[in-house]
Amino acid sequence: MTKTILDVGNCGPDHAAIKRMFHSRFKAQVIQADSAADALPLLRRQPVDLVVVNRKLDCDYSDGMEVLRQIKADPQLRSIPVMLVTNYPEHQDAAVAIGAEYGFGKLQLDSPQTLARLARVLGEAPVGTP
Repeated sequence: MTKTILDVGNCGPDHAAIKRMFHSRFKAQVIQADSAADALPLLRRQPVDLVVVNRKLDCDYSDGMEVLRQIKADPQLRSIPVMLVTNYPEHQDAAVAIGAEYGFGKLQLDSPQTLARLARVLGEAPVGTP
């Protein structure tokens, strides 16, 4: 079954790179939201297998951790896996502390560590790996 990923807060070029990676490595579809105001209603309407949230939302440079907090505070949504998109380990640690899975940075999209983390969350091996 095709997995669905919600990408929150990434700019056009970064969204395209994330979408390309998920499609080529996991045959997943990627949908996009700009902010919590867009993402939360979408998550209530449509099943999603993973949410990836940019550390700083492109639309207004607000903190992506707030999107993560709102998802994890909502009883209907809290079971959905969420990952923060950041290259900074201290921000990854802070996200994990409030319920996220350890995420990845934009510079690590195709790294073996990122693919292994995504495979665990999505429950399937990436295409092109043994």
